[in-house]
Amino acid sequence: MSEVLEKVSLEIEGLREEMVNTLVELIKIPAISPDYGGEGEYEKAQKLLETIKDWPFDRVEVYEAPDERAKNGVRPSILAYYYGEEGEKSPRLWILTHLDVVPPGDLSKWETDPFKPVVKDGKVYGRGAEDNGQSLVASLYAVKALMNLGIRPKRTIILAFVSDEETGSHYGVEWLIKNHPELFKKDDLVLVPDGGNEDGTFIEVAEKSILWFKLKVKGKQVHASMPDKGLNAHRVALDLAYHLDKLLHEKYNKKDELFEPPESTFEPTMVRNPADSPNIAPGEHEVVFDCRVLPDYSLDDILNDVKALAEEVKERHRKEIEDKVLPEIDVEILQRLDAPAPTDPNSEIVVLLKEAIKKLRGKEAKVGGIGGGTFAAFFRKLGVPAVVWATLDETAHQPNEYAKIDNMVEDAKVMAALALL
Repeated sequence: MSEVLEKVSLEIEGLREEMVNTLVELIKIPAISPDYGGEGEYEKAQKLLETIKDWPFDRVEVYEAPDERAKNGVRPSILAYYYGEEGEKSPRLWILTHLDVVPPGDLSKWETDPFKPVVKDGKVYGRGAEDNGQSLVASLYAVKALMNLGIRPKRTIILAFVSDEETGSHYGVEWLIKNHPELFKKDDLVLVPDGGNEDGTFIEVAEKSILWFKLKVKGKQVHASMPDKGLNAHRVALDLAYHLDKLLHEKYNKKDELFEPPESTFEPTMVRNPADSPNIAPGEHEVVFDCRVLPDYSLDDILNDVKALAEEVKERHRKEIEDKVLPEIDVEILQRLDAPAPTDPNSEIVVLLKEAIKKLRGKEAKVGGIGGGTFAAFFRKLGVPAVVWATLDETAHQPNEYAKIDNMVEDAKVMAALALL
């Protein structure tokens, strides 16, 4: 390890307590998307700006995507620049984390209040602690260590703290790329610390395509003792969901060992119908599928198969009631992200990250693909090489989510090394 990297690592160690305090303060603010009934990220962004207001960043910019559902009608993203040794001419490293968190879910399954963080046994518990608070704070203090030591790194570091990652990035990275394309350059290096494994040896260079869709079945509600007078939408939806699940798994069954799991996944995740009594045969029923699809397959082909099967099921249950042909089946796309080409495993960002992990941890990192979506995909679509990496216990979206303090500190060292090497 070089003398400079060693000094920076020691400085980061000395910032451990401050890092924990910053993470605790950020967790207290529930930056939940309006899509989930929250106010968005405004308050959390303000807290972050207050935290760094006296730090010697060379430039701090705030971009506000309009969203009338959110507090103050905006979804903010913050870019904080710390120039490299050649000033604005230095090559650039982006580290992108997200401000938003998912809702806490069933509170009875939490041992603590999800938005009153608890520090215990080397961990910080709370919603958003690991996803994405741990990496957000790690990126901040990787830069603060350099600032404290008066070191200008080889690369300009651009810390991006963005909104709306959990519900599609329409008001975050996607909005920035569409409305401010001048921010991004083809030779930028991009790290998204929003996925990884327990020992920090997995570098994600590829993602599956993501498709969420809702099947909306409409029949005719009746008393369950007289089903012949109506059409039970629940039965139609069960038929459709069962055969669709079978069709998709059998037809799109290729395996690619780059990914874990190696095959496409098609999971029915949510159901809803308005029946609120055991003796009601419902006239409406909805089923949601979450599909993570290998890049080899076209999402259009999958959607065509979904619609074709829906027509078959409609014919199978066809019934005329009051001059109306039922059932009606609608396919609503909730989210779609077609996977771009993977990042080249020999690209500069991959090579640098492997080198940093080797120098700091003495471990060989491996590359691979994941089923979860991150906003690295938006950069890959631009032709900008991006990797997803962090050291995580993978408690994201779960009750009793936590960030391991050692992971946060050690990842900050790797992030600093990326700018120095």
